[in-house]
Amino acid sequence: MSYTNNNKKNKIALIDCNSFYVSCERLFKPKINNKPVVVLSNNDGCVISRSTEAKIIGIKMGEPYFKVKELVKKNNVKIFSSNYALYGDISRRVMKTLRSFSDKIEIYSIDEAFIDLSHIEEKEVESYGKEIRERVLKWTGIPTSVGISNTKTLSKVANNIAKKKRAGVIYIKDNIDEYLKNFHVSDIWGVGKQLSKLYIKNGIDTAYKLKNISNTWVKKSTNVLGAKTVMELRGISCINLETQETKRKSCCVSRSFGKKIESLEKLQESITTHCLNAAEKVRNDNQITKSVTVFIRTSPFDKYRKYYSNSITIDLPVATSNSIELVKTAIDGLKKIYRYGFFYQKAGIILSRLKDSSDNDLNLLAPIMENKSQILMKAMDFTNAKYGRNAISIAQAGVNNSWKMRREHSSKIDTASFDSLPKISV
Repeated sequence: MSYTNNNKKNKIALIDCNSFYVSCERLFKPKINNKPVVVLSNNDGCVISRSTEAKIIGIKMGEPYFKVKELVKKNNVKIFSSNYALYGDISRRVMKTLRSFSDKIEIYSIDEAFIDLSHIEEKEVESYGKEIRERVLKWTGIPTSVGISNTKTLSKVANNIAKKKRAGVIYIKDNIDEYLKNFHVSDIWGVGKQLSKLYIKNGIDTAYKLKNISNTWVKKSTNVLGAKTVMELRGISCINLETQETKRKSCCVSRSFGKKIESLEKLQESITTHCLNAAEKVRNDNQITKSVTVFIRTSPFDKYRKYYSNSITIDLPVATSNSIELVKTAIDGLKKIYRYGFFYQKAGIILSRLKDSSDNDLNLLAPIMENKSQILMKAMDFTNAKYGRNAISIAQAGVNNSWKMRREHSSKIDTASFDSLPKISV
């Protein structure tokens, strides 16, 4: 059975930044353009972003760094430790640029966004896609691939093809089956490893075959998402754009240490730092928290030391986003679960039971305290935004922070700090 597209008025574009983390690093080091570059995960563990040149020489996504060291050395590959502060800032600039093309936008990830182009005339869609790509490159310096079709799943297919062919922009509107016949089922958006194995086991190895599978088989063998994917491949839109950003229900900040730590003092520094970061994120969303969870653990893979892991959750009498109050609560919790004699590998904090700050149920004494708290926190956030992260902090966060993530290949670029920006000599 063959299905045809009956939803041609719908036009959805997926804009995906090419090798995003690598592209961000290249912004400040143009000498590494057209050269193999990789970005590593936390503590320089695994490869999480590769330039096209790095892919060509055989460096795989997710591969541990120690396994590719020889390949890196042999091919003079440029290595960078992850710099999420930089990537987050560049991402915000990209998304702001995309909003100039459509007010209906879904930010799907740090480097991807769907936008509705249904208001664009059919004959102008492809040129509009090229304009999107050119403006993002001009305004942010980030290269992108643009895939356009009439459903989100098909726009993902188009984007994937645009990346592989380095075409820049692909608009799938006619001859859809020709694209789907050469598109492997495992590359379809929403088809994970297990579902992919099921499809291949049943002779469904391309998007075209999945599109034309019977509805009875789909309902019997997969879930609701699987059925929606099939309908989207047929050109019937089933997955709507999520244009309204949903606020988080909890906020977790945690990191593995660059080297294992034993002392309570160092753990307090890390928990304080994580708590400050989490509180700032919550305030940026105009939220407050009613519950604080602290957790610590040693390495589960250390054969020579006993494993220890513990956590504690403390409910607050009054919901707040005050960093000082949250740090105090978190440190009290840490002291209750800390055990001497263990070498800790990771610590973190979770702020949960979040709600809008306007919904706060204050007790009789809280209004005056909360008002002063908000003024202090606003001043703190404003200063850090203007003069660089951690311009104002809490003494308990420490100074040297020897426990921080291993970042031996950091570019040390921070677009929120003028001091760290590259200087041009005249």
